[in-house]
Amino acid sequence: MEDDKADIYTKDGTVDFYKKPANKDKTGTWKACRFILVTECCERLAYYGMGTNLVNYLTTRLGLDNVAASNSVTNWSGTCYITPLLGAFLADSYLGRYWTIATFSSIYVLGMALLTMSASIPGLKPECVDDVCHPTSSQTATFFAALYLIALGTGGIKPCVSSFGADQFDESDETEKKKKSSFFNYFYLSINIGAMIASSVLVWIQMNVGWGWGFGVPAVSMAVAVVFFFVGTSLYRIQLPGGSPLTRICQVLVACMKKVNIEVPSDKSLLYETDDNESNIQGSRKLEHTDKFRFLDKAAVATESDENVKPWSLCTVTQVEELKSVIRLLPIWATGIVFSTVYSQMSTMFVLQGDTMDQHVGPNFKIPAASLSLFDTLSVIFWAPVYDLIIIPIARKYTKNERGFTQLQRMGIGLVISIFAMVVAGSLEVSRLNYVRKNNLYDEKTVPMTIFWQVPQYFLVGCAEVFTFIGQLEFFYDQAPDAMRSLCAALSLSTNALGNYLCTALVTIVANVTTRNGGLGWIPDKNLNRGHLDYFYWLLAILSLINFFAYILIANWYTYKKVVGKSP
Repeated sequence: MEDDKADIYTKDGTVDFYKKPANKDKTGTWKACRFILVTECCERLAYYGMGTNLVNYLTTRLGLDNVAASNSVTNWSGTCYITPLLGAFLADSYLGRYWTIATFSSIYVLGMALLTMSASIPGLKPECVDDVCHPTSSQTATFFAALYLIALGTGGIKPCVSSFGADQFDESDETEKKKKSSFFNYFYLSINIGAMIASSVLVWIQMNVGWGWGFGVPAVSMAVAVVFFFVGTSLYRIQLPGGSPLTRICQVLVACMKKVNIEVPSDKSLLYETDDNESNIQGSRKLEHTDKFRFLDKAAVATESDENVKPWSLCTVTQVEELKSVIRLLPIWATGIVFSTVYSQMSTMFVLQGDTMDQHVGPNFKIPAASLSLFDTLSVIFWAPVYDLIIIPIARKYTKNERGFTQLQRMGIGLVISIFAMVVAGSLEVSRLNYVRKNNLYDEKTVPMTIFWQVPQYFLVGCAEVFTFIGQLEFFYDQAPDAMRSLCAALSLSTNALGNYLCTALVTIVANVTTRNGGLGWIPDKNLNRGHLDYFYWLLAILSLINFFAYILIANWYTYKKVVGKSP
């Protein structure tokens, strides 16, 4: 009877909302995940519905020039991917994933509400006459305050929702463990459903109905996301926070500094480790010793003064290997920054380029330039199952790898595809500018070339995303220490932030250098017909090529982590 009673509870340490052991029959699995999936779909609809066409709002309503608008979008987008580091730290260390999502999603809703008011309420929205708007400094400040409130809100959601969904399946139950992989497939699908609606329906509303409705619908969608999340509360399994990973990292560094003059023994068995089968770090398996970064092993060298083990003087091998794992991830992480810079073009330069082309579909309908990001979404929806169902089985025959490609190989393929995406975008801009020159259309707002010539570059970016971004998330999850997975997931997301910041820096440098002698530069303030956006695309292609060669060297150097003991 005792065994039967024990079997009704999860064995992975999760509890219910009332901090009682989670009952398998009453909590978790798909009955809880349906609320999480709806929450993610609605949140992504809100985020992309507000962010996809943001560059056009900044140029048409706030009067920013092309460079300033592009930089504002990439700075804000970058911040949206930096704040997850804060959210992940709070989730892993103090709040847990449930309360982190609950707290930050409420902030998110407040930001969306303020953004909607800034675009719809007289006094808060800019006054416009004949499509020329005159925003006041307070109106601009209110708009950007709302944007960065949203950036803070999204920081607690991005690194936590997918992991919180995975928490609903007991790792120690084989039946539930198999369902967990299906959850990630549906989770990614929910993201793209939200993005698809945003880049099609919501962008059209913004350009044809009005910005008040265009921002209001995403705000309502985010409110629905919060409601659905809270409605499922009684069904959730909650993983309690396991302590600060940053504290453990600092302990290793401090212990190393204290023992800077001590020699590391050649016999690794002399390094300190607990005698138990499991690690003394909650939620983590033991890690085997690796030879790289041997200086850090000083923290695990026991001395006479360590007779009474103190965490700031003596650390276990597993704790040292945690830090080594993170350090090994950093070079791989760094190569994702240039890729994210390429990815960020979809919300900046691709949109500005599309604004100069013929957007008509038939005699009466115009497709907004930002809506072409729909083809990126469709590309992801197309390539994700193709990769799983076709590419992996074919690759498996040649590589003998169960996954078809290693995660590092998969990411490398995506980097190559991103180079071709920039080459295609640059080639299109060369053709567009040649048409402008031949027909003397320098001062025309649009060139009679259909905007659908942009589809290949969007489709290639989507294909690259399936290889690199998904491969990156999987790689960081597998290679991260067990008790630092939320933080490493946020670290993976932060490449998007730095990619956006790098884009801002590149645009600023290019604008300053190319206008130094009084010229209009590669990216003119108002009229791309008199610029050379193609040169900017070539620059990104060259940087991506250099980045790829650096990636090859780093990938060959990388040492995979080695785990001992049972799963947590």
